[in-house]
Amino acid sequence: MAELKRDKTGRVLFTKEMKKEYTILCPMMLPIHFSFFVNIFRHEGYKAELLTTSGPGIVQEGLKYVHNDTCYPALLVIGQFIDALKSGKYDLDKTALIITQTGGGCRASNYIHLLRKALKKAGLSQIPVISLNLSGLEHNPGFRLTLPMVYHMVAGAVYGDALMLLANQLRPYEIHPGETDRLVQKWTDDLCEKINRGKACSVKEVSAELTAMAADFAKIPVNRTPKIRVGIVGEIYVKYAPFANNHLEDFLASQGCEVNVPGLLNFVLFKIDNRLEDIKLYGGSRAKAKVVGLLYHYASRLQHVLNDAIATQPCFEVPAPYEEVKKMVDGVIGYGDKMGEGWLLTAEMIELTRAGYENIVCAQPFGCLPNHVCGKGMIRKIRELYPQSNIVAIDYDPGATRVNQENRVKLMLAVGRENMAARQDKKNEKE
Repeated sequence: MAELKRDKTGRVLFTKEMKKEYTILCPMMLPIHFSFFVNIFRHEGYKAELLTTSGPGIVQEGLKYVHNDTCYPALLVIGQFIDALKSGKYDLDKTALIITQTGGGCRASNYIHLLRKALKKAGLSQIPVISLNLSGLEHNPGFRLTLPMVYHMVAGAVYGDALMLLANQLRPYEIHPGETDRLVQKWTDDLCEKINRGKACSVKEVSAELTAMAADFAKIPVNRTPKIRVGIVGEIYVKYAPFANNHLEDFLASQGCEVNVPGLLNFVLFKIDNRLEDIKLYGGSRAKAKVVGLLYHYASRLQHVLNDAIATQPCFEVPAPYEEVKKMVDGVIGYGDKMGEGWLLTAEMIELTRAGYENIVCAQPFGCLPNHVCGKGMIRKIRELYPQSNIVAIDYDPGATRVNQENRVKLMLAVGRENMAARQDKKNEKE
């Protein structure tokens, strides 16, 4: 093994030479979205691989190297990495890891340091860890997040949101089980191939692709029998990652529910918007402000394009755009509350309630204080404003049992069924 290059702090650098032969392991959060992201990395010349492993062994592996009062997502991501490295599948002298850093006050910005500490404890300190961030926190000679990559990844996030939205509205009602998921895979493969050819990323191209996608999904035969409609919100990792929330969406499907999970693009816009607010409040580079402003404008425009495309098919419901979601919490919670998911978490619960998904699971890691404040802490206020809201906060951590979590969700669903029956009785009386 060649001598490793390190920076002044002793951190192992991912070098230009490593880019040619190192496999970069990526943790799993959103199956559809991350398929796009990994494909974009590969197109840029990186040998990226998405980890799809799950199971109790990963939790136990994480507990060996991360204190059990550390944020649950950190424990799971680090456990998944260590489990993969110990699997024998990879050359440990030619493997790197990649993890995101937001740069905010959330403990997620420190996962990378916990990961390096865990690698050292496991005798794997030679493995470089790449920080994926837009805040200039760390740099590596062999990895650079370029503007074209960001441009393609935002497009990938839009496509991921569209496919997730369409699938969630169709899957509970499809006449031929599995047809929706097969179409999701077809579109994912086709769009990845187009993005790799530099296509399907301009606003005009994205609009055309999304319009065709909506029309294609609208052809799936459905039987729209009445179902309990449930929204899922919470800390971003536990909200989206099936492994982290004990396959919550699958469980809700088994209970005869239609699930609504707000898209990733709102969170992306939330984070970009926070950067702009920081520059306004505290100052900063004009060049950075211009670049961030352009990125916000591009992401916001694409979200409107997505909603317009979905609206071409009357059988689908269109989510509110970011600007409207932000207005929903005016006077409810302050815009300065931005740790973790901040005010966006409260806003998503209000948006779901107003859209008819008043039965809501607020998923949060037990130790995530910001999300307890903005999630569980705001339930009473939301109920005052929207009495029909039926929200349950579910904690996820190594000590929480799946049966207890599912029983609490079942209680929420029981209330939801009673409310649905009461609404149907009133409707029948009027008729």
